[in-house]
Amino acid sequence: MPQKRILIVDDEPEVRKIISSILQSPKGGYEVREAGDVETALELLKEEPFDHVLCDIYMEPLTGIDFLRKVKSDGLNINIIMISGKADVEQALEAISLGADDYVHKPITAGQLLFVLRRIEEQKRLKEENERLRAEVQERYSFHNMVGKSTKMQVVFDVIKKIADYKTTVLITGESGTGKELVAKALHYNGARKNAPFIAVNCGGIPENLLESELFGHAKGAFTDAIRAKKGLFEEADGGTLFLDEIGDLPLTLQVKLLRVLQDEEVRPVGATNVVKVDVRIVAATSKDLEREVKRGSFRKDLFYRINVLRISLPPLRERREDIPILVEHFIEKFNARLGTKIKGISSECMQLLMDYPWPGNVRELENVMERTMVLAEGEVIQREDLPPYLLENLVVEDNVEKLDIEDSVLSIKKCSRVLEKKLIQRALQRTGGNKTQAAKLLEISLPALIYKMKDYGLFKSQF
Repeated sequence: MPQKRILIVDDEPEVRKIISSILQSPKGGYEVREAGDVETALELLKEEPFDHVLCDIYMEPLTGIDFLRKVKSDGLNINIIMISGKADVEQALEAISLGADDYVHKPITAGQLLFVLRRIEEQKRLKEENERLRAEVQERYSFHNMVGKSTKMQVVFDVIKKIADYKTTVLITGESGTGKELVAKALHYNGARKNAPFIAVNCGGIPENLLESELFGHAKGAFTDAIRAKKGLFEEADGGTLFLDEIGDLPLTLQVKLLRVLQDEEVRPVGATNVVKVDVRIVAATSKDLEREVKRGSFRKDLFYRINVLRISLPPLRERREDIPILVEHFIEKFNARLGTKIKGISSECMQLLMDYPWPGNVRELENVMERTMVLAEGEVIQREDLPPYLLENLVVEDNVEKLDIEDSVLSIKKCSRVLEKKLIQRALQRTGGNKTQAAKLLEISLPALIYKMKDYGLFKSQF
């Protein structure tokens, strides 16, 4: 674990020396910097990150109260402990009202100072934990709440249980909307790191020029807007899990740096000369075929091998249709609680329509459909007319595919077989959202054979 860093602000060198010796002792274990006045302290805060500040109240020309007001107005998230003499108790209480975390009396003793620091650190830990819990809004991330009774999902649940406690890097693959972040959270909250931070970042959602600073942090002056030093997400996730979503979108330049972090377990902030040791479990996810990206040269082979240690492949919803009824039930319960709706169920006709739809957006699309439907439904039971129009239009196309439309005068088995074969291919493509690889599996033929037949029947020009 990195040493916690403390800035001592006091205009008396002897006092700073006494405090430094206490903090740097084996019982303390802190890294210490010193400032003899408020101006120097404010400059140090811009240049370096600190966990605590110990600041004397009575200094000239600017006082500890002036320092406190400036830090709070700048919005710095840092613990501040004021140092007061016996005659400064009223000012110490004023400092507490202005946002100081605590105060200590002179003469300072090791027992008093370390007790206050440990208490503040424990309070901060509990506060951060409570904030994480509130942010989850009572969401539970155990694998039990990743709904699915299909064999493929049961395999996923078993893998999560087996590997949750290990620090080994995990790669989660699957189409968009299959629940990759939910798996990452299940790995974290069911493992030994569950009480430490879970930090998620979308590698494709942050501009390339900002992503490096976001991941690794930066030193003051590293670039135009770097007015103070900043910790990166690797440091924020220290002791916990860093979830790198859509890692296939990570620029090649950052892939090199990420590989070095995974190998050395240390990060170098942008513009800094020092490195920081980190203890982070990496869980990466992608909707891309990384093997293909490696062949194309857009993803480094060595990084792929480094993150592809344990892989969890999430099936698309169309490959686990037996999970749709219990997912629907789950979403009805979830949105009744969240939205205050009173939906009791869904008609058998409507359920069959949901079972027949190909769900190109996977579970996320089903969740969005259920939320919309429950808000707009007229009765307590969801009916066909409550479903989104686009979904019904798609199903009308599916219904038309079922009709072979063969003339009564045609008796040729060969001709009828071609009509039937064409309709079956259309149906398979419809159910897989146009995914030829999956359609070939449903048809139980090879992909080259499917492509040949599609060309033969002119289906490349069709809209599915």
